[in-house]
Amino acid sequence: MKMKAAVIRQMGLPQPYATSKPLVIEEVDLDKPGERELLVQVKAAGLCHSDLSTINADRPRQMPMVLGHEAAGVVVECGPGVHDLKPGNHVVMVFAPSCGECISCQEGHPGRCEPGQRSNGAGKLLGDAMRLSQNGQPVYHHVGVSAFAEYCTVNRGSVVKIDDELPFDEAALFGCAVLTGVGAALNTAQVFPGARVAVVGLGGVGLNALLGAQVAGASQVIALDVHDDKLALAKKLGATDVVNAKDSDAIQKVKDLTRGGVDFGFEMAGSVQAMELAYRITRRGGTTVTAGLPHPDARWQLQHVNLTAEERTVKGSYVGSCVPPRDLPRYVELYRKGMLPVSQLMSDHIRLEQINEGFDRLASGHTVRQIVML
Repeated sequence: MKMKAAVIRQMGLPQPYATSKPLVIEEVDLDKPGERELLVQVKAAGLCHSDLSTINADRPRQMPMVLGHEAAGVVVECGPGVHDLKPGNHVVMVFAPSCGECISCQEGHPGRCEPGQRSNGAGKLLGDAMRLSQNGQPVYHHVGVSAFAEYCTVNRGSVVKIDDELPFDEAALFGCAVLTGVGAALNTAQVFPGARVAVVGLGGVGLNALLGAQVAGASQVIALDVHDDKLALAKKLGATDVVNAKDSDAIQKVKDLTRGGVDFGFEMAGSVQAMELAYRITRRGGTTVTAGLPHPDARWQLQHVNLTAEERTVKGSYVGSCVPPRDLPRYVELYRKGMLPVSQLMSDHIRLEQINEGFDRLASGHTVRQIVML
């Protein structure tokens, strides 16, 4: 079938993107779903820093590619081998497909799925299929989803079924921002009741980590960012304290607020500077968690003796260490109970044709989640 999609052919074009237009709305071909695949009509897709990091070349990918990974839609057709879903089902896409058979999947860590990571790295669907093309030439998939399009063909391991009552724009957030941020607090860090927490970087993922820490029962949640408007939003969402990360005494301010540092420091900005800040505001014996994805060449210098003598822990968190079919419905239920007010993170709703302007706003740091409605 032919459909409209946002195609990127060259990374690293200059801002403003409204002028350079790294994403071009074009007609592409989409093949029918193969074995254990689904055809999904995309209804809503979020603009995430992971998409921006491909546009600005921080996360190099194969070109040309249809971007977009945080999305929700409706199943149109089920390929052979898909027996637990049917046309009309509402689904949320997940950017880390899981095969269910590798060691990581069997150990309950589908975000580490080895075949899934290989396929994502190659710009293909799980199982190495490619269903996108244009004029007979292949177009690559973005982390198994490619949601900035009217339709997408995805592997069964890339979707989670949801009920029909959740609006698509809200549902889309759960596929990346909520799973990654809330999961980092509840699964990776395992924040305990009464803990002191700091979150560095208040994008969609960082603000969800802040919400997740509150769900876990943290007694103190300190929000850090370089933008005062995001600090104000964090305060509205329940942060007990806010500190501008540009302040020369930001580290000391956090230590004064917490009598020496936090139990859990979260780096959610995807930069070495943010990681250094998160580590230095974590107390002796504390845990620093990062879900940031900087350029592959980025290096963070760690003082070895400090790690040992202060018995610190540094952990990476990918997809919030979640099991999506288990955790996503739980987080939706917490949202319905008012414990995860993720709808307050939606900054705007835009059309697919406005996507370059949307990424300009995201790059400026003054927006959280813009949703493309399709």
